[in-house]
Amino acid sequence: MRILVVGGGGREHTLVWKLKQSPLVEKIYCAPGNAGIAEDAECVPIPVEDLQGLADFAEKQNIDLTIVGPEDPLARGIVDLFQKKGLKIFGPNKKAAQLEGSKVFAKDLMVKYNIPTAEYRTFTSPQEAEQYIKEVGTPVVVKAEGLAAGKGVIVCEEEEEALLAVKKIMIDRVFGDAGNRLIVEECLRGEEASILAFTDGESILAMVSSQDHKPIFDGDRGPNTGGMGAYAPAPLVTPEISRFVEEKILIPAVQGLKVEGCSYSGVIYAGLMFTEKGPKVLEFNCRFGDPEAQVVIPLLESDLVPILQAVVEGRLSQVKAQWHEGYAVCVVMASGGYPGSYQKGMPIQGLEKQKGKDNLVVFHAGTNVQEGKIVTNGGRVLGVTGWSQSLPETLRIVYEAVESIEFQGVQYRKDIGQKALKFFE
Repeated sequence: MRILVVGGGGREHTLVWKLKQSPLVEKIYCAPGNAGIAEDAECVPIPVEDLQGLADFAEKQNIDLTIVGPEDPLARGIVDLFQKKGLKIFGPNKKAAQLEGSKVFAKDLMVKYNIPTAEYRTFTSPQEAEQYIKEVGTPVVVKAEGLAAGKGVIVCEEEEEALLAVKKIMIDRVFGDAGNRLIVEECLRGEEASILAFTDGESILAMVSSQDHKPIFDGDRGPNTGGMGAYAPAPLVTPEISRFVEEKILIPAVQGLKVEGCSYSGVIYAGLMFTEKGPKVLEFNCRFGDPEAQVVIPLLESDLVPILQAVVEGRLSQVKAQWHEGYAVCVVMASGGYPGSYQKGMPIQGLEKQKGKDNLVVFHAGTNVQEGKIVTNGGRVLGVTGWSQSLPETLRIVYEAVESIEFQGVQYRKDIGQKALKFFE
């Protein structure tokens, strides 16, 4: 098979790494890729925004299957375009991708199909949003409706903070058109985890659970990022809770979308808050999470390709997935200044030392090659990922590697996975 992976981050490197292990795969292309992906696939300089260019490339190269990593091309209709050309592609079409592309669409769907989620109100007027916040009081969560690279959700403990969030989203337009509408939501308390599942619109095949770490600093302090690290599985998610999530959240969402005329195919991602009243949905995403993919995919013992084919061909009920026992951990190494402004082009030292290890891989996210050297080229630069039978041992393996990799201004969290250790005491 000839496969095209769309994207150039850590999630896409993880997918390429796993696909390369399949005996069914003859050639992998990645657009646009990065310095790490270039070691495992042929990178082609087509940006993810160039949907027509990607479709033309897939047609010309006789690509058997395209896998879309990021949310933006999905929300813009890359699947519809490929399908019109008769090309096989993994991911939801434009209509179904509203599940992530429009938080209002997702919240309305959850309410209609009795999927547990936070109370909310939608606003198109900043003045009305501000008035509502003053009436209900804080804490609240203020969300830009559209895609904002994982940064459009602001948890506000004080009224002043919430009013500032409304201004930032709707008046200052820091997220552009993503802030045309916003949601003010009840602030749920508890611990977060995610469950991703493959779906062909009829059946679901759940993956192992994971826990992301969004804020930039240890102790979940500071602004939200695209994700500073993750581990899987999350001990918080017991077998009973997994069943509840499948039966009361994932299946109703997929079936509800079908009723709404949005048959959903690809990965459905439920971001959950485990409250005193049970799991509630914070958000749905319509693709592999990043960095959740970096810990979930390495734990997949089965070949990924037959699962992806079964999803695309509408026969997911015919396949099963085997998972490795044990744990996987990913620690993201980010540029100084991220999630704000940061410099690019910093040489990275220590990568060669990590090659060839049985239980560790460094997934590249924001990297490039300059004058033969691998340099930083993004906010999140590397995802150092390891796995073993125990979580404490996996943390040791990963942090040992993190400490031996260096670049100017590097920042990373030192407490990834710490919340899970209490389950082993």
